[in-house]
Amino acid sequence: MTARAGTLDRAEVARLEEMARRIRVEIIRTVNHAQVGHVGGPLSAADLVAALYFRVLRIRPEEPHWPARDRFILSKGHSSLVQYAAMALRGYFPVDELRTFDSRGSRLQGHPDMKLLPGIDMSTGSLGMGLSAGLGMALGSRFTSVEPRVYVLLGDGECQEGQVWEAAMAGARYGVDNLVAIVDHNRLQQYGWPDETPEVRLPPQEPGELVAKWSAFGWRVIETDGHDMADVVEALERASEPTGRPSVAIAHTLKGHGVSFMEGDYRWHSRPIQPDDFAAAMRELGEPEA
Repeated sequence: MTARAGTLDRAEVARLEEMARRIRVEIIRTVNHAQVGHVGGPLSAADLVAALYFRVLRIRPEEPHWPARDRFILSKGHSSLVQYAAMALRGYFPVDELRTFDSRGSRLQGHPDMKLLPGIDMSTGSLGMGLSAGLGMALGSRFTSVEPRVYVLLGDGECQEGQVWEAAMAGARYGVDNLVAIVDHNRLQQYGWPDETPEVRLPPQEPGELVAKWSAFGWRVIETDGHDMADVVEALERASEPTGRPSVAIAHTLKGHGVSFMEGDYRWHSRPIQPDDFAAAMRELGEPEA
């Protein structure tokens, strides 16, 4: 069972950073093998997901339906590879199964499917719906003998969906303090991409904009550097503390983080990996090509 909190020493930070690195390696390997899949969003969320699966979440990979487990919902379901990579490395299924990603008959579809893969708490893909599901789980636990924490990872572009704010309003209204939202704020949501007609392009949400919005809806807001592992863990563990209202950790990240030529480049949102790109990415991630 993973501890909810505890001493975070240098060795623990290094362990979690190594898991984040390995998650990124498996993301790149899998997309290279499948020649399909999202890249930039999974890479930006890798540190957040590593902290969750290897420290924060109370889970039992050998018992994926354990009733007392914490729940995790990847609301930005198109970034499924970051969750699959973390689950494989955590022991939910063999790492080699990642090579079946998005193939016919695979348990690892392009978006997480709770009916196919034990350990997936919610099927996602249609953006904006994950927080509502998490709210339902958190509220429903009040009628059980256990009250797990429910963590929902959203994209910043996803926060332009109205359903997100309906769930945010209800969560604060009912004081659901076992619900934690995490926003991967990489500032490359679709409405912020370059365009041939920049005069009609909407700017991305600026730092501070999401803080003001979530605060206005009554949530406890915690900001974090989404690529500083010690800061990420501290933020997530603070957000897990019951305070009488739900919490949100807004993680400032960089799309494509970990591979220099992918960082901040909207073209790597979803793109096949060419042999030279694969070799370069593996070198940067400190991993042999094989």
